[in-house]
Amino acid sequence: TDIGSQKDRVVSEEEWLQKWEMGNIGFHKEQGHPLLQKYLDVLLNGRSGLRIFFPLCGKAVEMKWLADMGHSVVGVEISEQALKDFFAEHSLPYCEEPVPEISGAKKLQSISGNISLYCCSIYDLSSSILGKFDGVWDRGALVAVNPRDRQRYVSLMMTLMEKNSSYLLVTVSYDPNKHKGPPFYVPESEIKSLFG
Repeated sequence: TDIGSQKDRVVSEEEWLQKWEMGNIGFHKEQGHPLLQKYLDVLLNGRSGLRIFFPLCGKAVEMKWLADMGHSVVGVEISEQALKDFFAEHSLPYCEEPVPEISGAKKLQSISGNISLYCCSIYDLSSSILGKFDGVWDRGALVAVNPRDRQRYVSLMMTLMEKNSSYLLVTVSYDPNKHKGPPFYVPESEIKSLFG
């Protein structure tokens, strides 16, 4: 697999936090992602009341959209500011509590209870903390993960999925020698080898 010079590129948690602090969040979509609307039927597969996971969720507007449809949404994000912005921008009251299993982690949960957002590293989470999910909306997570951590990321995601769950994945295609990422280039062949 040729991902060019990107395979050794590392973006630290501090750099991601800095992007949020500086408002350098061109990856955030105010209107939600058109591909989720287009493929919503694939994600839901005729089911209602699903548990849907948003890895590296930022302040994705789709979380509220799916929660308003009656689904339970769980997200994880390193930036507390992103999570607080999400609740503020949607005028959603929430409560905050520590996550006993993870030092320094917090869970911000809507008062209605159908949106739970974890502020911590995704690698600190497990199915024993989160439970399992019927669906995953991965828009900007796999392409944001450092290339050397992809296998670790996908292994975690597999442990979070129910048997019949749907996984919607958005990647980007470009010449990896011309852009250092993120978003990182993840060729289709690598997606197939990672997810099977």
